[in-house]
Amino acid sequence: MNGVLRRHWLLVIFLVAGTLLRVLATIAYRPAIIYADSVHYLANMTELKPDQLNPIGYDLVLRPLVDLGGLTFVVIVQHLVGLGLGIAVYALARRLGVYRWLAAVAAAPLLLDAYQVQIEQNIMAETTFDVLLVGVLWLLLGGGLPGWKRTGLVGLLLGAAFAVRAIGMTLLLGVVLYLVVAAWHHKKQLVLRTGAAVSGFLLVVAAYVGYFHSETGRWGFTGAENQVLYGRTAVVADCSKLPLDAGTRLFCPVEPLGQRLGVDKYAHNHYGDPNWPSQPLPPGTTKQELATKFARLVIQHQPLDVTKAALKDFLKGFAPTRTTSPDDVPLDRWQFQLTYPNGGDQKTADAARQYGGSDPHVHRWAAEILRGYQLNGGYTSGLLLGIFGLIGLAAAAGLGKARQSGLRAAALLPAACGIVLLLGSAAFEFSWRYQLPGLVFFPLAGAIGLTAILGRDQARPALAPYPDKVDSEAVENFRKVHGAPSFAPLVVVIAAYNEAGGIGPVLQNMPKTGGGLPLDVLVVVDGASDNTAEVAAAHGAYVCEAPANRGQGAALRLGYQLAAQGGAQYVVTTDADGQYDNSELDVLLQPILDGQADFVTGSRRLGEEDADSKLRWLGVRVFAVLASVLTRRKLTDTSFGFRAMRAELACSVTLREPQYQSSELLLGVLASGARVVELPMTMRRRGDGTSKKGPGLVYGANYARVMTTTWWREFVLRRRRPAWRTRTGRTARTSG
Repeated sequence: MNGVLRRHWLLVIFLVAGTLLRVLATIAYRPAIIYADSVHYLANMTELKPDQLNPIGYDLVLRPLVDLGGLTFVVIVQHLVGLGLGIAVYALARRLGVYRWLAAVAAAPLLLDAYQVQIEQNIMAETTFDVLLVGVLWLLLGGGLPGWKRTGLVGLLLGAAFAVRAIGMTLLLGVVLYLVVAAWHHKKQLVLRTGAAVSGFLLVVAAYVGYFHSETGRWGFTGAENQVLYGRTAVVADCSKLPLDAGTRLFCPVEPLGQRLGVDKYAHNHYGDPNWPSQPLPPGTTKQELATKFARLVIQHQPLDVTKAALKDFLKGFAPTRTTSPDDVPLDRWQFQLTYPNGGDQKTADAARQYGGSDPHVHRWAAEILRGYQLNGGYTSGLLLGIFGLIGLAAAAGLGKARQSGLRAAALLPAACGIVLLLGSAAFEFSWRYQLPGLVFFPLAGAIGLTAILGRDQARPALAPYPDKVDSEAVENFRKVHGAPSFAPLVVVIAAYNEAGGIGPVLQNMPKTGGGLPLDVLVVVDGASDNTAEVAAAHGAYVCEAPANRGQGAALRLGYQLAAQGGAQYVVTTDADGQYDNSELDVLLQPILDGQADFVTGSRRLGEEDADSKLRWLGVRVFAVLASVLTRRKLTDTSFGFRAMRAELACSVTLREPQYQSSELLLGVLASGARVVELPMTMRRRGDGTSKKGPGLVYGANYARVMTTTWWREFVLRRRRPAWRTRTGRTARTSG
């Protein structure tokens, strides 16, 4: 269990926080939040009339849940489903090779967004709709390129999504686009798979439309299509330029163009009023017919105006903060309130008593916590969602390493589905409620896209405890050459991989003593393919050759152990590429020799730095801040490789990271209670060769991963243990 927590610790944190939010929501609003649409859903559970405001798909899910446990049971199930959706998105991202931390970021909006939690507390169709969306993503992406059977099932799920929320029909476009891109070079399979998806969708839609006709005597799929379309077109209609007749003229808004009300008001307040229009309709006509005719005339004669209005509403969803204009659906409908929403409405009260067993009420303390969280940043920025979506599209276009990643189509699917769904919603009306499916699609698109652009995670698996097979073989070979050496009190350990061109000058310029102590140099050659070992030996260094390349962390760990076994009291690390000024060795070692420290690290920020990369310059500062926050200790440089420590301390810290090891060592030492000091030191550019760290963003992502996982392992999961003690038995304390 601890292994699972360590591997997926960031997701666990998000799950715990998301669970807490949902518990608070369940406590705060009893028996549930009952919105106007909730009353319609509840009233239609038994009769299942298809010509109501909403499709009947959610009614079919709602009735058995209400029968089992009432409204509180419904929202508890919806909250559990919300947590499950976050796990499902995380698992899908991991299945596609997304880094663990990035997969957790993709799941975080579903788990932590207050608007998502609020909609789950509502008796509303969104949570059921999200389940179908995630199901579609898993069927298409979770098992490789799908065959016709899986795409047929995808079509059925799309049809079900349409039956829950009619706008779900737009997703078919995103799915077809994905199938075309994913199977472009297999034309026969492309036709078969796409045909299966479309057929599955049409099968459900045809059955739904047939049911609609059998119940109403007319063809359709919802009772809302007329009023919603009317609301959209009424906002922009220039009636002076439209060929209106006596009937359609009644539907022209009385407000002047430019002073029109919002879509919501025309679609519901006007159209939904049985006494509107106030004048009688021409004989033989109905409101539905005339409203539809009016809307079609506007679309026909003012297509650019209608399109512009829809695009404007579409872009609203990508605002940095949750904002609302006077003509929008009020934002506070989707915010946690301190009093019960619609509490004064008799229908709401009746529904709460009938289906929830109590009057609607609020536990204010819980509501205050939720509202404070929501209004103070507890939501996903629309700008961030937009960035995620653009990253997905960039990967689909082949940016960076995406062209060779095999993830281009996978990044396209959630990005395209999110865009067509939100664009389709905005074509009718903007509401922050309609933006919530973006929490499913865009973060996942960004996570897959970023993985594709940067390349899959090349981080190596964690090292086994020392000594592993490679360690044992290396030590055996070392002793065949050197016997069982008795090292000087100070050993300088250098990890080297293919550094034949640079290590010579480093060894040639190495001081003969450090802090007045004689020193030996131990070079651990990490499975090099050049003559690094020969060059190091020629300069008088002890050389230990690892038979396989495992990474700098593995080589240094091996060096610490060999030095301690050979009697060294102190260990210093430096690089084989000449970046550090080894003449500063005395200064580095002195705090330990004076009894003021157990571990000393240089800092380029306190000293001098010849930075060759702006990204690395920034990374040093960002990770210093992160480490300072995690350890609650001021740190300025977590990755400086010129360090001094007591040999027994180096061997006592848990070291499992083969590549990005510097922060693991530093945080492990701090967690042990050892005294740590930073000193100003010099860092130069490499003397020879190229960096083994890889692309800056990839290196930074993995470095952050190692830092945070080490903190979780050493500071959180590990039980409190005695402070680290020196050989003399003196307790060491961490100093500021």
